[in-house]
Amino acid sequence: MLTPVSMHSPEAIWRTSYRHPNPWDSAFPSLSMVDLFDRSCARMAKAPLIDFLGRHYSFAKTHDGANRVAAGLTALGYGPGDRIGLFLPNVPHYLAAYYGILKIGATVVNFSPLYTVAELEHQVADSGTRVLFTLSATALLPTALKVLDGSTLERLIVGSIAGALPTSKSILYRLFKRKEVTPRPHDSRIIAFSKLIANDGKHTRATVNAEHDVALIQYTGGTTGRPKGAMLTHQNLSANARQVMAIDPEPGKPDRILGVLPLFHVFANTCVLNRTVLNGGCIVMLPRFEAGAVLAAIDRTKATALPGVPTMYQALLDHPKIGATDFSSLRVCISGGAPLAGPLKAKFEAVTGATVVEGYGLSESSGVLSANPYQQEGKTGTIGQPIPSTHLRLVDKADPTQDPPEGEPGEIVAMGPQIMKGYWNRADADADVFVTNAAGRWLRTGDVGTIDADGFVKIVDRLKDMLSVSGFKVFPSQIEALLNQHPAVKEAMVIGLPDAYRGEQPRGYVTLNDGATATGTELRDWLNPQLGRHERVDDVVIRLTMPKTMIGKLSRKDLIAEVMAEGVA
Repeated sequence: MLTPVSMHSPEAIWRTSYRHPNPWDSAFPSLSMVDLFDRSCARMAKAPLIDFLGRHYSFAKTHDGANRVAAGLTALGYGPGDRIGLFLPNVPHYLAAYYGILKIGATVVNFSPLYTVAELEHQVADSGTRVLFTLSATALLPTALKVLDGSTLERLIVGSIAGALPTSKSILYRLFKRKEVTPRPHDSRIIAFSKLIANDGKHTRATVNAEHDVALIQYTGGTTGRPKGAMLTHQNLSANARQVMAIDPEPGKPDRILGVLPLFHVFANTCVLNRTVLNGGCIVMLPRFEAGAVLAAIDRTKATALPGVPTMYQALLDHPKIGATDFSSLRVCISGGAPLAGPLKAKFEAVTGATVVEGYGLSESSGVLSANPYQQEGKTGTIGQPIPSTHLRLVDKADPTQDPPEGEPGEIVAMGPQIMKGYWNRADADADVFVTNAAGRWLRTGDVGTIDADGFVKIVDRLKDMLSVSGFKVFPSQIEALLNQHPAVKEAMVIGLPDAYRGEQPRGYVTLNDGATATGTELRDWLNPQLGRHERVDDVVIRLTMPKTMIGKLSRKDLIAEVMAEGVA
């Protein structure tokens, strides 16, 4: 049976040999997101919270904007328990809307700006979203309008990106980017953001139970079936922001964080938004990732932190202006969302002089479960040690109520103040994702891993990504790790293709570094001798690009769909 404490849960190691600056068993008292925001705004009123392409918004101005959103929503009849959606890129409107919604006791629902009409319509219906914030951008408003007409959505609140820019840039935007703007229709269901906030900001603040009330519904990536809405309470989010700040050995230093990860994603929601508000820092906000714009922003603002995914760091290295960029201000780069290859980490650190710290988390964990230490010795290829107040352990891959066999990897399960309340309207899914023992309620991550003698956790693969080849379990990430060691390979993914005899047949897909001339046959012949017989790939296919998610993470699901649509040879 699953024991409360065992060799698969090395709590003694984390109590005595912990490499983060605050104790592993630190406590994080109950705190609502509204209190977190209001306290920071009172303390840092005049300091800049947002640098949006050169226009600054102070804590006080952002606080006033959130109060005005709260007052405007209250006047429209919305309040505690209502679900209100954000269909926005990284723009100042996001912060005012996000915290304004929380102030009235309503729940934020995050939606990707890349969603199709069908995807957005499904999640609006699933969550019961009544109001949707968006922009008058051609990439967003037409989709939102179709959802307004085809769903139970009641209202759109539409902002203008030009209005958030510095004056000179605003004029240029209006003159030269008219094709990127869709006029707001005359419809009583559609309200201008400027009209919503045309008030004095006075409202009755809702009473919030931080442990119980849901602040955010965060939809999962949906690698298997329809995405599910993770219900994250005020305490889940505020605790995770405090946990992330607790692993920073120098929280009092100047804090200018490059906010290019999309705020709708849970990684950015915790590490860029909530943690920076908590710390009194400044978010150098960019609407989307463009390597040249990121390098220019680092130079202009002397950014101190750059959270990102591995493909972002690779894109920055590939940009011709990388050598002319001043990285001296950059203290740390937090890598998440996908495994970070050792050679990429080493090269980025050598070029920039910044430390790249690999971490790990899920939508269901508010963003972060573990990380390598900033200053003390970490371990490349691991996701580090758990952040404070986070319990990680291994369970049997086939039966999560049991400990794994001695010496074998197990599924990683987690418990802590950042773990979600459950899935929105999915009690059936809750039963599958939680396992309970005498110690408490554990979240099954679906990731298979090991924990070494120093308490560092290494992910071997995802349970759902494992291939079955002639009855043997094959981990794609292990094959990808080998492919990534070849000097010609830039990115690698391995998928299983249907095979009448073996069940599944592994096949590799790669992109190449600039100037590399390796062929697929050469890569296959180099790779296979390093693999067990059942792990060997039948081919390595060279591609110009790999499918990626909104945050730049390689997408195995989309690669499989593309390959199957092309027809399997």
